Amino acid sequence: MSDEHKGIYSKGNELFERGQYDEAELLLRQVIEENPGYADVLNKLGVIFELKGRKEKAKEYFEKALEINPHYTEAALNLAITLSDMGDAERAQEVMVNIREANKGASGKLDPFVAGKLANEHFRLGNIYYDFDLLDEAIDQYERAIQLRPGLADIHTKYGVALRERGRPDEAIEQLMAAKQAGPDYCPAKIQLGLSYYQKGMKPEAVKEWQEALGVEPDNKEAKTFLEIANKG
Repeated sequence: MSDEHKGIYSKGNELFERGQYDEAELLLRQVIEENPGYADVLNKLGVIFELKGRKEKAKEYFEKALEINPHYTEAALNLAITLSDMGDAERAQEVMVNIREANKGASGKLDPFVAGKLANEHFRLGNIYYDFDLLDEAIDQYERAIQLRPGLADIHTKYGVALRERGRPDEAIEQLMAAKQAGPDYCPAKIQLGLSYYQKGMKPEAVKEWQEALGVEPDNKEAKTFLEIANKG
């Protein structure tokens, strides 16, 4: 790379980090024209186009980055997210499986950073499936997220809710109790655990959970509403 292009490369990265994406794009494209093998620049261009809503172009850049460096975790995660947004959940899942395999060390375990990133993406996919009432698919994604990063209250909670709605109340309670343990002050876990107890006819246990939720958030509307319903019943 010539001194001139080193300067363009440096300035393009600086603009990207500042969030000045239009200016960064112009410079980073100049870098790629001169040096098409820069995977990090291709990834940044993919991010820029993703943010602009040009997902097909973003996908193209992420794929080019991975052709150069198949172990480029950030580009692979970005590709998985873009594919998911484009409705290609199957291909997104395939990309994530490949990331897991590529990033296993000698111990067979994932790097914690990679595990966290993958868990977040499985959680995100699970929420998409849940929103479309595809509960089996949502449960599968939540389970994968928990396997990668156990002990996250929000994931355990959504997992528990999906299990309950799928007609698996005992497993739901197990996950919601895990959510409470992971986040003692996480009110959604208490509220949803209370609902699970209430649906099983365990009114005293449900009331206790909602009262605990109000102890953390005195103005929590859900907890107040459910307590009022329980007291009238």
